[in-house]
Amino acid sequence: MVASVAAELGIDEARGGLRPDDKLQVLRQLHKEGRKVLMLGDGVNDVPVLAAADISVAMGSATDLAKTSADAVLLSNRLDALVQAFSLARRTRRVIIENLLWAGLYNGLMLPFAALGWITPVWAAIGMSISSLTVVLNALRLTRLPSTPTVRATPETRPLPA
Repeated sequence: MVASVAAELGIDEARGGLRPDDKLQVLRQLHKEGRKVLMLGDGVNDVPVLAAADISVAMGSATDLAKTSADAVLLSNRLDALVQAFSLARRTRRVIIENLLWAGLYNGLMLPFAALGWITPVWAAIGMSISSLTVVLNALRLTRLPSTPTVRATPETRPLPA
């Protein structure tokens, strides 16, 4: 099973049937090589590696101990949910940066005018409300989920061996 999934994802090296200490040893070796490790697990046997990985994700049907040891928990048991989660995380980061830039630009331009008395308090309050509304509406763009992204493993995005 591991070999067929690895072949489908384009993973050159994959290991299955590892004991928890073997998984931890592989993770430590990858860290020694300077690699970042994302661990995806669902059982008690994955807990040590989930805790030691740079990023850890538990599947929706994972044991409670695995879920509490992971950085994130997928709400389903579909692996493509992980791809969607990364896509949403990238989009969220982009929106946060846009909102910070907008708020910084607006405040940086308007604060001196308000301090000099060129803008009345009423207009400053209206402007701040419009600025806040712009930030909220920009963030609401994240609720429009795109269709499921295609999974294609490349050398830069290839998952690490299990």
